[in-house]
Amino acid sequence: MSGEVKMVDITGKNISIRIATAEGEIKLKRETIERIVKGEIEKGDVISTAKIAAIMAAKRTSEIIPLCHPIPLTNVNVEVKVLDNERIKVETTVKTEAKTGVEMEAITATAIALITIWDMVKKYEKDEQGGYPHTEINGIKVTLKSKKEISL
Repeated sequence: MSGEVKMVDITGKNISIRIATAEGEIKLKRETIERIVKGEIEKGDVISTAKIAAIMAAKRTSEIIPLCHPIPLTNVNVEVKVLDNERIKVETTVKTEAKTGVEMEAITATAIALITIWDMVKKYEKDEQGGYPHTEINGIKVTLKSKKEISL
């Protein structure tokens, strides 16, 4: 390896309908989940803010992943669900009509939504030493990637 990097040339590829879904979870203290559900987080609505952050992240993915192609997104859908007393799941589906897929956008959006949740609740998650022994982000993965050719 010579240490070179390059963006993949997608010039000759056909435009297709591309869909990707990614998911991940954050584990929080039971008391923090209760505060989120009751709307008692000082910074505001955690779930709405996480959704907005995810959409913003999906749109800016090519700016933070160096070799990711900038592509026009046609839809970003973010679902944030409290699974139980300790976990919140984020699932993001991204769509486009482009020459390359949107799995990086879906992963990025999911990760940023989870990090946003952490940021909004960190006050409640810290222990006496300022650490986060109960807080974890887990399982970020692509659960769907599809491509449908467009007939011209």
